[in-house]
Amino acid sequence: MREQTVAEERLFTGRIIDVRRVTVKLPNGHTSTREVVLHPGAVAVLAEVDPGKVVLVRQFRKPCERELWEIPAGKLEPGEEPERAAARELSEETGYRCAGLLVPVHTFYTAPGFSNEKLHVYYTNDVERGAEHPDGDEFVESQVFSRDEICRMLAAGQIEDAKTLVALYWWLARP
Repeated sequence: MREQTVAEERLFTGRIIDVRRVTVKLPNGHTSTREVVLHPGAVAVLAEVDPGKVVLVRQFRKPCERELWEIPAGKLEPGEEPERAAARELSEETGYRCAGLLVPVHTFYTAPGFSNEKLHVYYTNDVERGAEHPDGDEFVESQVFSRDEICRMLAAGQIEDAKTLVALYWWLARP
């Protein structure tokens, strides 16, 4: 079932992604073309800042042309460990600092049909409040939501981000 790469063309190299056109040999001997987005990987963290309350961030997402509610997240820097990146992103976007353990929740490919982006999702309930310090090109608003508010938002379709859905449904299913 493997596809063997027979040719590769770099179409674009950006700050975050590379886009390639890859010609592959299929298991039946024919060839086909794949458009592939290469990504360094990312992290996200669901922080339960008080029992039954989690922090989300709202930010405008240009590809979607709308603001989305999400758990804090960001890309991995070269050589950065996912757990360290998750703590960094939580602090930058919300001001909350992880004071204890970050628990791995899930690691998954976000869109394996065209990208190799692997996302590491963590959970913590041991945080300390600090000051937000987002990246210079990042405009986020953080807000704390109760379990009931999250359930209402989910039922109303107000949370549309996949990593956030994965993390919140995991959190809600916990005993």
